[in-house]
Amino acid sequence: MRISKLSIKNFRGVANAELVFQSHTVLIGDNNTGKSTVLEALDLVLGPDRAHRMPPVDEHDFFQGKYIQSEPEPAALVAANAADVPEKAAEQVEAPADEAAPVIRIDATVCDLTDEQKARFMANVEWWDDDQSSVLEQPTAEQVVAASPCIRVSFIGWYDEEDDDFSGETFFTKTEEDGLRQPFRKKDKQICGFLYLRTLRTGSRALSLERGSLLDIILRLQEARPKLWEDSLEALSSLQLSDDAVGGLGEVLESVNTALKKYVPKEWGAQPQLRVSNLTREHLRKVVTAFMSTGEGNHLAPYYRQGTGTINMLVLALLSQIAAGKQNVIFAMEEPEIAIPPYAQKQIVNEVRKLSSQTIFTSHSPYVIEEFGVEETIPLSRDAAGVLGQREIVLPASIKPKFYRQNFRTVFCEGLLSRRVLLAEGATEAIAFPAVARRLAKLRPEEFKTLESIGVCTIDAGSESKIIAMAGLYRGLGKEVICACDAQDAAATANLEAALDLVLMHGESGFEKMVMADTTEAAMERYLDSIMWPQALQAQFPDPKADLANAIRAYLSKYKGEGVAADFLVQCEFEEIPDWIRQSCLAIQQFCAGEEENEPEPQALVKADG
Repeated sequence: MRISKLSIKNFRGVANAELVFQSHTVLIGDNNTGKSTVLEALDLVLGPDRAHRMPPVDEHDFFQGKYIQSEPEPAALVAANAADVPEKAAEQVEAPADEAAPVIRIDATVCDLTDEQKARFMANVEWWDDDQSSVLEQPTAEQVVAASPCIRVSFIGWYDEEDDDFSGETFFTKTEEDGLRQPFRKKDKQICGFLYLRTLRTGSRALSLERGSLLDIILRLQEARPKLWEDSLEALSSLQLSDDAVGGLGEVLESVNTALKKYVPKEWGAQPQLRVSNLTREHLRKVVTAFMSTGEGNHLAPYYRQGTGTINMLVLALLSQIAAGKQNVIFAMEEPEIAIPPYAQKQIVNEVRKLSSQTIFTSHSPYVIEEFGVEETIPLSRDAAGVLGQREIVLPASIKPKFYRQNFRTVFCEGLLSRRVLLAEGATEAIAFPAVARRLAKLRPEEFKTLESIGVCTIDAGSESKIIAMAGLYRGLGKEVICACDAQDAAATANLEAALDLVLMHGESGFEKMVMADTTEAAMERYLDSIMWPQALQAQFPDPKADLANAIRAYLSKYKGEGVAADFLVQCEFEEIPDWIRQSCLAIQQFCAGEEENEPEPQALVKADG
């Protein structure tokens, strides 16, 4: 069983989305792109408990917070909204009176049904074609053999102006097309087996007995009826918080009882006692939780007071038990890397994949993402109109899958997760640019910003010959791509400008040469005093201050892979930082913010004369 397609309309920050999933998927993208919204949408339409909350949605679940139609819409849009509004039915809640009012709509297609699921959903079973990524209409016998049995289910949420409250319902999409709405009930959802783990929001109640907690799910799956209710309530009813000591609680309560007798008959109230519970099952659900020992001692503490990583691993253990009990489950998990070391992140991903028929993760961790194939990794992006889209990672011919896998953490991952990419032709530039941008932001905070603060990550392309291929990869994912490189001939420059959004090119044949050509002797002397002159250069420059410029140039060139150029630049004062670097940082800032009207082109956009 797996979710093959998801459609979202008017939900939270997403105005519209059409997504197709593989059997196992990791959703990636910048913060606030909509990854969590996708999982929340799945929970609304498939989660056994989410849509049964009262109300199932609220004001902030509607796109841009608009749930009341404030002004007339074009006829076409009114008709489209009217088609989504539920009709009155005996088993459904009241439909909204204003058919033009905004509604939340989520449609999901669940395919690869088991025999049990096909038997239960028989009247609503359809056939999914993976090649066309769609449900077949009136399939032939040959098409049915190659297709996958599926069901389509939908959730609609709206504001009921008459009741001044929000309503929602979930139903089979197929029956809606036949003019009816057959409810997709909680028991149906449990058979589908969708489980959503919100990593940051699950730990405090996972091992409680609250309704919908992981422990509660396990008890229901195993059809266990804990006898603890009767036994615990009986035991607590006999437990009184009182004592016989002078000045103790018992003496205080007895004095209260004596005072009561003076003013009211005993039938009104007598013998006050303090107990540790309201003596109801619902109250026990809220207060009962698991305790566990900490460290070497025997002291027990509530499990949610353990370390965050320990809590997450406990939650994983519960999830594995749920999956083992259901045998056929879809796991959606949000950022499994939180407070978990890298080896444990990989363990979580692989264990959950083994236990599940489908997993859908969101993550910012290279250790999580690299466990998924290129075809299983879905970059998400959302435009200003709220349209959420997915893209496919297509490796250029010059980037082999083996190179991609081997260098994923150090070269590719950060670019996949960022909005904008600065491609440096070598390690020297890749290390120096973000470092000097931070230095400039410290020296002139009103004028300069760090690259990180404007959403730019810096990646070592490996060489100038690989810049265009790397740019093609990231621009294909909808990212803005900048490059910083040495002087090129006219043909190479034209190719770079055609392949990238912004080209930053200085006039020297090497980054170190550019730095040395436009810094000061004071900066070189200060840097020389801060380092230990290496033995390897002792013979060539026995007294480096006697030939200062050549000595520093030789040092920067010999140890360029160790980031010494960045070390040199971050100890410079503002005027000592080469002008090309300063102008390049300003050009990047302007590019990210958008060019101001009538503002002249910055110097960094044109090739320097050297």
